Amino acid sequence: MSRLPKAAVRDEALRLRAMFEATGAAPVDPAILQPAATLLDLYGEDIRARAYVTADPLRGEQMLRPDFTVPVVQEHMDGGAEPARYTYSGEVFRKQENDETRPNEYFQVGLELFDGRDPEAADADVFASIAEALQGLPVKPATGDIGITSATLAGLTLSDDRRAALMRHLWRPRRFRALIDQFAGRKPVPTHRKAVLAIMAQGGDPMQGSGIRIGLRSETEIRARLDRLAKDAVQPPLPASEVDLLDQVTGLKDVAPVALERLRDVAVDLPTLSPAVARLERRFEAMAARGIDVDSLPFETSFGRTTLEYYDGFVFGFSAIGRPDLPAVAIGGRYDALTKVLGRGAEIPAVGGIIRAEVALHLREKEGAA
Repeated sequence: MSRLPKAAVRDEALRLRAMFEATGAAPVDPAILQPAATLLDLYGEDIRARAYVTADPLRGEQMLRPDFTVPVVQEHMDGGAEPARYTYSGEVFRKQENDETRPNEYFQVGLELFDGRDPEAADADVFASIAEALQGLPVKPATGDIGITSATLAGLTLSDDRRAALMRHLWRPRRFRALIDQFAGRKPVPTHRKAVLAIMAQGGDPMQGSGIRIGLRSETEIRARLDRLAKDAVQPPLPASEVDLLDQVTGLKDVAPVALERLRDVAVDLPTLSPAVARLERRFEAMAARGIDVDSLPFETSFGRTTLEYYDGFVFGFSAIGRPDLPAVAIGGRYDALTKVLGRGAEIPAVGGIIRAEVALHLREKEGAA
């Protein structure tokens, strides 16, 4: 995608923001320079490799805004967890491996909705508002639900530590799969771990005579990790029947009505899934009420599991038809847990989404030329 004039992209961003303002959203403008500590706490050190970080002599580490959602949530929760509707437009900054197809500085336009009165209606509201903003462009939607996988994990016969490990790696499908195979007994225990466990089983101390410690972990942290490994070693393997149910859920990809019916079937054997399936059904009904063609709407349980890390429920995206080289035109989803983390005890259900203004403008100009 050729670079468009910055002024033209900014105008497109403002045009899209005006559409969201017309739905009742109040415009907000978070600072470009954000405290790095908050983002590092949320994302871990992984974000450091993708963000621009600098040091301020008074404020400590600062980060050029990698997205809008976190600072918008922070500002909202600082002011109180009340229902609200916001929109914004501006630049975000992320390091990229290929600067030709993924610019490191680009405009986002977004809509964020904080309201717990009817979460499924709020999901449909944000999705439909973004779909309307993209009307006339050659885009296709995708939807998913991180909460479906979470609810499935809740029903499996796993220890709390194993379930927590899977939840930590929910957004890293390869690591998630490796853990499932490990917990199901399908992977051999690494030789070095066997040796450590053998020492502990005989009452020995694997740290004795281990030499100088290298790294940031304290001895207390290392011993806590060793205790978790010992407890995990005596856990029974995850039954093959449950692995099969999990695979059915995470591998599900179909149009919405078919996906809903298949999830209902799985919920018969996995009752913890039923509330999440009921929420999914209400969401589809709310979407239909907003004019979305739910009968042809794609649904993929695992959609967003590699890119939408702070979302914990409904997720969606819009991509350019026939243009896999372009970034997603829009992405979004529900992030209830994020409001709790940033609210320091307060929380409110929230859902939002963003449009990449440059990609939208590129498609609009191509359509105009066609």
